Amino acid sequence: MKPTTPNSDTLLPVAPAALLQRLEWRARHAVTNIVSGDYRSAFRGRGMEFDQVVKYGWGDDPRDIDWNVTARLGEPYRKLFVEERDLSVTFVFEDSPALQFGSDGRTRRDTLLEAAVLLMLISSINKDRVGLLYTSPGKSWFQRALPGRKDTLRLASTLFSQEPPPLDGSSACPVEWRMMRKIASRGSVLLWLGPFAPAPMPEAWRQLQQRYQAVGIRADDPWDTELPEDVQFAAYDPLASRLTTIDTSAPAERAAHRRWRGAREAHFAHLFPRLDDRLKLSNTEDPLQALVAYFHRHRRGGAAA
Repeated sequence: MKPTTPNSDTLLPVAPAALLQRLEWRARHAVTNIVSGDYRSAFRGRGMEFDQVVKYGWGDDPRDIDWNVTARLGEPYRKLFVEERDLSVTFVFEDSPALQFGSDGRTRRDTLLEAAVLLMLISSINKDRVGLLYTSPGKSWFQRALPGRKDTLRLASTLFSQEPPPLDGSSACPVEWRMMRKIASRGSVLLWLGPFAPAPMPEAWRQLQQRYQAVGIRADDPWDTELPEDVQFAAYDPLASRLTTIDTSAPAERAAHRRWRGAREAHFAHLFPRLDDRLKLSNTEDPLQALVAYFHRHRRGGAAA
């Protein structure tokens, strides 16, 4: 399946104009009043020019350590970079059927869509270029990073207009990572939004992380953290394509859930070893507030690995 660029003539705003207007207002308010400098601290990309060598301090990125200077002086030093202002932010939206789960009305997909659009708007307000690779079972397309409010709103509308993939079809969402190495400029920020179910690591993923600043964004439902007690019901399993009976009081069911939860967390951490490169959203919380907290965390020096 080869990703294609959607025809610009078909990208008329399909998402409700009022919804996009509300999200844009919230994004602009956040940039102006709350996260004016924090966004740059979080998303600086790899497009940096070397300035000088300084002592390494708590919270600094260990990837910036200058090992030659550190070995010569006997204490850690890091390279200080000056940011190149022309930054591209490329989104990868993995629209898996697994995103369509939600225990209380709002699905993981709803949460990720809203977060993606908010981040697109925040990036545009900060005068960064915004691009998107969208992939779902049987469908994939790519829009190269473009600057400007008009193109960002058009892209956000196009993302909103994508129909959810059918639950009775394939669950595979192949991402053309090799293509991403060619089409995204070096130093870009790469934001991967998806379910992050346990799976093999993508080919050449570590090399791609050296080329870009890669951040994983996941949406969690309350049931992902803990099953409710003494609940029994029939549910459709989109991954297995069959009806299944869930009995949350059964020890085997709860043990299987713990194993799944552990494997999911391990896979997410394996893909993104640095805690600052992992962002978890909740279906029960406002995505913008979670983004603001993430930006503030970077301003305070980040989180430990």
